[in-house]
Amino acid sequence: MTVETSPSGAVDLDAVDLSDRDWWAGPPSVRYATFAALRRERPFAFFAEPELPGIPVGPGYRAVTRYSDLEAISSQPAVFCSGRGAVSIPDVPADLNEFYGSLISMDDPRHAKIRRIVSKAFTPRMLEQLLDWVRDVVADVLTRARRTAAAQGGAIDVVADIAAPIPLRVICDMMGVPEEARANVLAQSNVILSGGDPELIEDQDDPVSAFLMAGMELAALMERLAAERLERPQPDLTTALVTTEVDGERLSSQEIASFFILLLVAGNETTRNAISQGVLALHQHPEQRARWAADPGLDRTAVEEIVRWSSPVTWMRRTATQDGEVNGHRFRAGDKFLLLYAAANRDPAVFRDPEVLDLARDPNPHVGFGSKGPHFCLGAHLARRELAVTFRALFDRLPDLEVIGEPDRLRSSFVNGVKRLPARLTGVR
Repeated sequence: MTVETSPSGAVDLDAVDLSDRDWWAGPPSVRYATFAALRRERPFAFFAEPELPGIPVGPGYRAVTRYSDLEAISSQPAVFCSGRGAVSIPDVPADLNEFYGSLISMDDPRHAKIRRIVSKAFTPRMLEQLLDWVRDVVADVLTRARRTAAAQGGAIDVVADIAAPIPLRVICDMMGVPEEARANVLAQSNVILSGGDPELIEDQDDPVSAFLMAGMELAALMERLAAERLERPQPDLTTALVTTEVDGERLSSQEIASFFILLLVAGNETTRNAISQGVLALHQHPEQRARWAADPGLDRTAVEEIVRWSSPVTWMRRTATQDGEVNGHRFRAGDKFLLLYAAANRDPAVFRDPEVLDLARDPNPHVGFGSKGPHFCLGAHLARRELAVTFRALFDRLPDLEVIGEPDRLRSSFVNGVKRLPARLTGVR
């Protein structure tokens, strides 16, 4: 489906369907113009749920596009729960919901217990080791990218050669995933976050089976690693997760497997897309690129602006547990709300000139890592570090990187993904 804007920028909201996967593959300019119109005219717009093979069609959902509404819902987890499904618009069986969502699709008190165990595993020593891993991984990946360019007449793919391997290797190093398993880890995580994209899901009549098989493969890998670490501990996060206790409780092997899938979703794919979207944004705004390259002091604010601008995770779902009202909108128990972070991150009520990329923007209270409440991204610190190190290394090691084509965008509403971004290193002959 194509939604056109008029010369004045007006959008026909009656023609918009946020459940149409094709709409999300359209021009970002149309997407953000639509979000702006929804904020102004229909901040709690209702949409029918997408039709998926094998899954009953649900009652529909409200799209939350204003920053204040998203913040109000996020800060009331008892009223707007995650446990009925945070990463899927349709309802799925409870065991699958938790398996694929892990902490994201849990409510307190269980959410709090598991988050405490996971947080305790991230000791200061582990965090320091992670920062060392990030530096080493980024340096090696960019060295390999230049070799690839040399073998291909200067041509590279920003996603395959830079954005994808960096967070994947950091997470696999962190968890102790063996080298021979990593290509499969990337492939299966791509399937889980495909949004049903036909390039990644061959059988369009049964995408659910593809999601299930991908999750089962990743879970089986992690369960094997967890069992090995109980027998032979290693200096990695898997060992920390299987041995850490809070109030006498440890994570089960299934909980660890589910958390691994979450890491691949929240820590791998999202950082990968922030990198690729960030490279694209700097290509489209060369004056901002030059400004950041010349001033390492901009690293902190620039990273926050890249996350705001790209909003790698587009939405999360919440479900009302009772009747009530939020900012003048009446709702009933069972109503679904899609928290559109990508829309809230461009709300002019919060951000001055929100359609301007400003790498010095400060303050920058974006919701790219989530909003207020218990579900703020556990890995935000690591993601920020990966992005800062990656872009600084790109400026230093690949200053001749030049985007030479349009991005091939993922047909997904959930992740603001880029499958391919053609580029070249102009210094390679």
